[in-house]
Amino acid sequence: MILIGQYDSPFVRRVAIAMALYGIDYEHRTWSVFGDAGRLAEINPLRRVPTLVCDDGVALMESHLILDYLDECAGADRALIAPSGPARRDALRICALACGIADKAVSLFYEMKLHDVSSDVWIDRCRAQIGGALAMLESERAAQSTPYWGGAMIGHADIATACALRFVGEAHPGVIDRTAVPALADLADRCEAMEVFQTICQPFNPPA
Repeated sequence: MILIGQYDSPFVRRVAIAMALYGIDYEHRTWSVFGDAGRLAEINPLRRVPTLVCDDGVALMESHLILDYLDECAGADRALIAPSGPARRDALRICALACGIADKAVSLFYEMKLHDVSSDVWIDRCRAQIGGALAMLESERAAQSTPYWGGAMIGHADIATACALRFVGEAHPGVIDRTAVPALADLADRCEAMEVFQTICQPFNPPA
């Protein structure tokens, strides 16, 4: 398999961490959506990362789809998410909120850094969406006593949460007040202390 994208993307990173935990070998191509857009377009017309090229040559895009495929490859007994029922639903919902936070952080970056004139309305909207999702996740995480979202073992929801918090913190210093989200900060810190998180890590490198 070939994983395309740089680890400073929270979406690429969550896929790479899952692949490492699954023990799935892959070739890593550190293509940029800006600098390598032409090459990327030949594989993924959306020119987005992560893109996973399967062994049969089929290209998958979007981290949710890629992880669903990798879960199947790993098998139900090893999958980083429950196979069905409320536990799976809840994990997918947490992943959607965490990835939504990261997605809005990307939008906020583009608005503030890549436009000659930024829209205050759009900036405020993105920050409100990030803040609202963080507040919801913090409330739910603070109510849990288990080490991870799904219980005693790390899963996709934990990986997505940690990757999102790191990305927002690096791309937009000060947007997240970690003292206001202590339960999420604790979860993220424990994840980031793991060897796989430290190995699969790249400081945010904005395009020039």
